Amino acid sequence: MTEKTADLLIIGAGPAGLTAAQYGARANLSVLVIEQLAPGGQVLNIDVLENYPGNVGIEGGPGPKSGYDFAQDMHRQAESFGAAFCSGSVTGLRKEGGRFSLELADGRTLQAGAVICAAGAQHRKLEIPGEEEFSGRGVSYCATCDGPFFRGKKIFVVGGGDAACDEACYLSRLSPRVVLIHRRDQFRAQKALAERTLKNPHIEVRFNTIMKEIRGEAKVKSVRLEKTDSREQYEDDAEAVFVFTGIVPQTAALAGLGGLEFDANGYIRTDQNMATSVPGLFAAGDVRSSPFRQVVVAAGEGAVAAHKAAEYLDSL
Repeated sequence: MTEKTADLLIIGAGPAGLTAAQYGARANLSVLVIEQLAPGGQVLNIDVLENYPGNVGIEGGPGPKSGYDFAQDMHRQAESFGAAFCSGSVTGLRKEGGRFSLELADGRTLQAGAVICAAGAQHRKLEIPGEEEFSGRGVSYCATCDGPFFRGKKIFVVGGGDAACDEACYLSRLSPRVVLIHRRDQFRAQKALAERTLKNPHIEVRFNTIMKEIRGEAKVKSVRLEKTDSREQYEDDAEAVFVFTGIVPQTAALAGLGGLEFDANGYIRTDQNMATSVPGLFAAGDVRSSPFRQVVVAAGEGAVAAHKAAEYLDSL
């Protein structure tokens, strides 16, 4: 049974979804945002959001906001313009007779004339022995969430991009024994962040290294590593493993929507207006095929998506 109808449905309440909600509501649309967890998405994992334009401290004033505070402000701002939020997990989306029907796991069905998918992405897993077994017992994908449990402990961080370097730097404030391993011979992270990581005295960087296994009993005790150049394997003590090896777009709920185009990595293809190959369906943020994924980019895409969704609805 259909319980709710809106002009615009937004899947996901990360920076892209929250910005789209604000712009959609300001365009006088009835907007409903569906989020399965808490508003904020990946930004909730950011300790200090230092590179968002304007989010810096001035002399004598407060410093940059945390990702959590930033997300809370965006949420309140969208609500102040009239956007509504509901909690739920989207299981399917279909289009019939020019309108979209969105199905939730609890049986509810929501309808709208246009939809913005801003469902974001989830952390990519290593898929190695011990990872699943010790998840929550030493294996984590969120440093700000679980880092404080490992103060002074020996911590391994896996990855070579912005997230891995940023989280390793955060963890180095909790422990002087952080080991960052990356399978390549240099970081993929932005230059300033990479240099800061390499100069950090509390971070040991091991390039050309991959993790093969996580070992322990009740909790993580060691890891088995392999050098990619020599294939030499060795074991090292460890009390925590934080994984930051990329993200996987959350598009499973759209699998049954005919005609929707994806790129080779599973991200949704759009034009510069954030319009997908299905009329009335737009995509923004980490779920969209894009060369650069940052909070500021997601916010900009959310604004464009909402603006174009409003134009689409007007054209009907």
